[in-house]
Amino acid sequence: MKHIMTGKVKEVYQSDDDTLEFVYTDSISVFDKIIPSKIPHKGLTLCKTSQFWFERLNEEGIRNHYLGSTPDGRMKVRKVDIIRDYSKIDGRTTNYLIPLEIICRHYVAGSLLDRVKAGKITAEELGFPKGHEVKYGERLPAPFIEATTKLEEHDMNLTVAEAKEMAGLSDSEYQEIKDVVIRIDRIIDDVVKGQGLIHCDGKKEFGYDKERRLMVVDTFGTLDEDRWWDADEYARGNIVELSKEFVRQHYRSTGYHEVLMKARDAGLAEPDIPALPADVIGKVSRLYTEMYERITGETF
Repeated sequence: MKHIMTGKVKEVYQSDDDTLEFVYTDSISVFDKIIPSKIPHKGLTLCKTSQFWFERLNEEGIRNHYLGSTPDGRMKVRKVDIIRDYSKIDGRTTNYLIPLEIICRHYVAGSLLDRVKAGKITAEELGFPKGHEVKYGERLPAPFIEATTKLEEHDMNLTVAEAKEMAGLSDSEYQEIKDVVIRIDRIIDDVVKGQGLIHCDGKKEFGYDKERRLMVVDTFGTLDEDRWWDADEYARGNIVELSKEFVRQHYRSTGYHEVLMKARDAGLAEPDIPALPADVIGKVSRLYTEMYERITGETF
């Protein structure tokens, strides 16, 4: 078994020419920063939640890279090439990671609201009538899909034209990706609505196999990639965050996020992210285990 990569929250090993194994760690990251704190049980819950969703995709006939799991909690997947020189990607390239993160939003939250407040995106672009005041927590008129970079140091928002050029995609191929994202989110909604959850938004990643057939890769539907709210609380007018957003809000409340963004925008040295307090670590660990059970309906 050859170790080939250390990611923000997982280690990647190569078992043969066509197979990788993902080992999810207890590390946690926000704002592209790895927090110097470990979250007990986080890695295993991420792995098991990912397996749960990929098995749902297999049942629905949606092609993906999942090959199974190992007894010690690793996830086995098909290997694709990571091509960092985008000039080498075109409509004939096969077996590669599409260098995009596809984000589908169903409610107003997080960085989307930040961009609205900053005037970087309008109500009309989100499907609202002209002059509508966009509010935190409201449902979008239609799913809002956009792409960001995947392989850069920091995720950057892309126009549709930029995304297609970077990833070597035709108009129809980009549309296929969007169609699959919508289909997956409908599957997620059908599963979690019975668990009292609202799936607010999430990101998906894709690749092409050796025949240039689209497949879902990496991880989705977890607390790291997706935002979840409690449905009963939402019906009462309250928004209870049940994802990694809980951790992001901690750093917003301490002022770290504001300082980081100012430094990043100005091209200055970025401040190190502080460790999480012990009580917050405990709350986050319980959140990951409890949400694994709510999403999957299985006992951790």
